[in-house]
Amino acid sequence: MGILDKLKAAIKKIKGKLIAFGILLVVIIVWFIIPFSVAINTANQTAGMTLAEDTMNGDWWNPFLIQLGKGITSPLKQIGPAFSADCIGILGACLKWVFIISAFAVSIGILKALPKHEYENIENGSSDWCENGEQYKVLSKNKGIILAEKNYLPVDKRGNVNVLVVRRFWCW
Repeated sequence: MGILDKLKAAIKKIKGKLIAFGILLVVIIVWFIIPFSVAINTANQTAGMTLAEDTMNGDWWNPFLIQLGKGITSPLKQIGPAFSADCIGILGACLKWVFIISAFAVSIGILKALPKHEYENIENGSSDWCENGEQYKVLSKNKGIILAEKNYLPVDKRGNVNVLVVRRFWCW
């Protein structure tokens, strides 16, 4: 099993979780990141400074917190101002970090979902080892000790009816 096959299996295994994570990411961007970037831009314009300058004074924090509160309570109204010419750089910087953190989280999820060995999710106990009803010379179709689907070991058979089950036992 090659690495691409393992990646495909891992992505298939957590596909639903990835979709849910994508939806959550869009909600976080619309509800928090866009208002956050608009609040930074508003505070910078109110204080008359750029993002690189010292932003720890009170002239910057008050407009930032007021605008952030307005933006979080009505996030859809912030989409237009977020894509304005003076705010798009701040939004891009915020989105860059959100996507870096998200890519890191998705990578960890995919790595944890990688198959541990090549026999993962393969059926055990199948009767595919015989053809054309050969198994019914020894086994029964209807009753007895169940071995697999439609394969029973008859208990009224003469001779040895011992069963050896070979399977890996996992204990954790």
